[in-house]
Formats: sequence, C-alpha cells, structure tokens
Amino acid sequence: MEEIELFLDDAQDTMEKALKHLSIELTKIRAGRASTQMLDGIQVEYYGTMTPLNQVAAVNTPDARTIVVKPFEKKLIGEVEKSIRNSNIGLNPNNDGEQIRLSVPPLTEERRRDLLKKVKQEVETAKVNVRNIRKDSNDSIRKLTKEGVSEDAVKIGEERVQKLTDSFVARVDEVYEMKEKDILVV
Repeated sequence: MEEIELFLDDAQDTMEKALKHLSIELTKIRAGRASTQMLDGIQVEYYGTMTPLNQVAAVNTPDARTIVVKPFEKKLIGEVEKSIRNSNIGLNPNNDGEQIRLSVPPLTEERRRDLLKKVKQEVETAKVNVRNIRKDSNDSIRKLTKEGVSEDAVKIGEERVQKLTDSFVARVDEVYEMKEKDILVV
C-alpha cells in the first residue's frame, strides 16, 4: 500500500505542474488589460545569447492599457523592439529612444472569440495532460500486482487516482471560467 501512496503523491505533483503550466499559458493570452506577463515568453538577443526580456529591461504597467519596457542598456532598445515585433503578441511597440511603450487596445468581439478559442485549446491540452498522468499512474499501480500487492489495494489505488483526476479536471474548468469572464468583460 505504501508504493501506491508514492504513485498517488507523484501523480498529484505532476497534475499540479500541469495546472501551473496552464495558468502560465493563460497569462500570455491577453484579456484587454495590460499585464507584464504578456511579455514573459519574449527572448532578446543579448551579446549573442537569447535572454528573457525581463532580464535585460524593466517592464511595468503605468496604467491598464499601457506596458512600458525600459532596457537596462540604451543600445538594446532596437533589439528589444525587434523581439517584441517578432513575438506575435499583437502589440505595436513605440520607441522614443529611452523606452518602448506598448498600447493594449480594447478587444473587439471577434478578437474575444478568437482568444476564447485559444483558451479552450489550452484548457483541453491541460485536461489531456491530467488524463495522461492518470493513465501512467494507473499503469504503474497495476504493475504492483506482480510485486505481491493485492488486487483490492490496486483497485483502491485506481479509485483514488480517479478522484484526484476528477478534482484536477474541475480545477482546470474553474481556471477556464475565470479566464472566460476576464476576456468577456468589456
């Protein structure tokens, strides 16, 4: 039974990581308000090495519709601007020589629907990941019968994995509902 507990703990940890990954991916999908997290995936070439934007520039949001990026070194401003343009986040950088301003336009109804589709894809991916973790855990638990663990203990372990899976799928749905409200608020 102790081995089953180890598999359950491992499954829960891995499902937590899948949920955290979903949250990170959803922060990259903008909901009409400026957020520094919108720029988290952007890499800038810095002395020949691709470096995260937040390590070469100060990023902040002075108001709900603007993001300001101020490179730590003035000569990097062109490289930062190029990286933002190439990132496909849908924002147009305005460079004043000192800093870059990004205006976050209000979302159109069509853009909201597109963003919701993107969110649904990310949510489905998270659910598939959670279900794959369930499958792997159940496979590992079933293998324990060869090591002398009773079939009843294996059944109980599988039921607990299913309950864990159901709770994480429900949490994924909660995350989706919150993001959906965030996107649909005008």
